[in-house]
Amino acid sequence: MKISGNKIFITGGGTGIGKALALRLAELGNNVIICGRRENRLQEVVALNSAIRYVTGDISSEEDRQRMYEYVLKQMTDMNVLINNAAIQTDYRLLEGIDGLANSPHEIDINLTAPIMLTGLFIPHLLQQKDPVIINESSILGFMPLTRIPVYCAAKAGYHVYTLVLRKQLEDTPITVYEVPPCRVKTELNPEGRKNAKPGTESVGLQPEEYAEFVIDELEKGTLDIFYGQAGIDVKTKPHYETELMRLK
Repeated sequence: MKISGNKIFITGGGTGIGKALALRLAELGNNVIICGRRENRLQEVVALNSAIRYVTGDISSEEDRQRMYEYVLKQMTDMNVLINNAAIQTDYRLLEGIDGLANSPHEIDINLTAPIMLTGLFIPHLLQQKDPVIINESSILGFMPLTRIPVYCAAKAGYHVYTLVLRKQLEDTPITVYEVPPCRVKTELNPEGRKNAKPGTESVGLQPEEYAEFVIDELEKGTLDIFYGQAGIDVKTKPHYETELMRLK
């Protein structure tokens, strides 16, 4: 992937990895629009780099997705990079039955349904662009789940499989599909859950800026599956990982 001269739309760009990617990619000479539900957090990013633009909205809302899609294409008629980054994460106690799954429909919508539908909106446009790219952020937890966050892990596992199939179906088109399964990064993703599970772990991990720099370096190299460090080695030794890839050949 070329790392400058792109027109990029990043979901969940107000905090964490999305924010770090937006700021670094803008520094590298890309035109960047971010989205998120909290306008104050989006404004904080723009205050750090006034070249970045934003649109508020909830990607789990069909109406908001359509509105954001129309806004992005109005502002960047030659938009060529979609980064699906937005995510939420919740702890669940499955032994509580249905009462323990109160937030699960929204979590599935944000982590799985919404990026699939948003990608569907943009694909016809991307097919007409030069150097079009889709970057899907799944999670290392879609390969090696944590028991306290089953819905998040299941959604990310599903998103991984969707990304493999998306890449296969688009292989004869100009669109390149990358998968980025983040490892532990210091973000606002469910810090209370991490703290309650093991005090101190909410502050453990890579800084978002460090992780974003790693991802951009790998994108420039053309690495389609961007795993960080030992996590990638652990995943690729799992029998199911190679089986998934073989079935798509």
